Amino acid sequence: MTTPVIQSLNTLFPQAKIDVVSDSRSQILYRHCPFLGEVIIKNKNRLMRGAVDLVFTIRKKNYDLIVDLRTDGLAYLFRGQEILTKFSSRPYGRHAVENLMGVIHRIHGDREIPDTRLWITKQEEDRAQHMLKSLPGKNWLVVVPDNLDKRKVWPKEKYINLINSFSHQLDGVIFEGSGSERETGERIANKINLPSVNLAGKTNLLEAAAVIKRAKVYIGCDSGLGHIAGVVKTPSLILFSVDRPERVLPWRSGAKYLVSNDNMASSIHTRDAIDVFKDLLDSSQDINNSFV
Repeated sequence: MTTPVIQSLNTLFPQAKIDVVSDSRSQILYRHCPFLGEVIIKNKNRLMRGAVDLVFTIRKKNYDLIVDLRTDGLAYLFRGQEILTKFSSRPYGRHAVENLMGVIHRIHGDREIPDTRLWITKQEEDRAQHMLKSLPGKNWLVVVPDNLDKRKVWPKEKYINLINSFSHQLDGVIFEGSGSERETGERIANKINLPSVNLAGKTNLLEAAAVIKRAKVYIGCDSGLGHIAGVVKTPSLILFSVDRPERVLPWRSGAKYLVSNDNMASSIHTRDAIDVFKDLLDSSQDINNSFV
């Protein structure tokens, strides 16, 4: 959700290289960005969640502009001719993208907020094609059935019921997520009536994006991979529990969603999910036909 800010800065300063502060897992998202300077890793396992090391690293440079979307005042310890932070932010709306864009409101002004963006190359596309070669057909569902925050997890029995309800409309299932989520995918795969591929823990984020891009539909909780599905325009059903869609629904994705009534994804009814998923499948078919 920070990529609209980065794209706006590139439009405003097309000759500039933009350094990005990231954690180790997310850094790959910027690997192929054409206006990237360098990625500076903030190691949250270090002293003060990596803030001390970060200050020493960044103070080696003198920047024309520093934009701090995350911290409360850390940027003022860096060397920059101009610094924009949350203290002077003017959010454009309730969504997290609109909130982040508010940090650069003074220079972005009334221009349209860019879409979210990923830079995927043929390398990731070819890798995704290779990993999915065993699946028949092309009508594939991507499922991200687990999460580190267990409040966000929809029970595997409900995923099984939903998938089996549409086994006549789908050709296969792709399980995605981190390595710690792989076991949940395996348990679901053993109970569904469709062939599947379990890629949890086997793809980096760009490869996961290339995989999700090839799918007909996506389902999962409110997570980073849900936002990736939005970027690559894969029709999605997002299950919300802790957070709310008006704040973190994948930006301009048109994703469908369900919201729990008690901050626990497990309370979302299977029947409701099946009804919304049917609409999702029907609409994705209409989209596919429009390109024939």
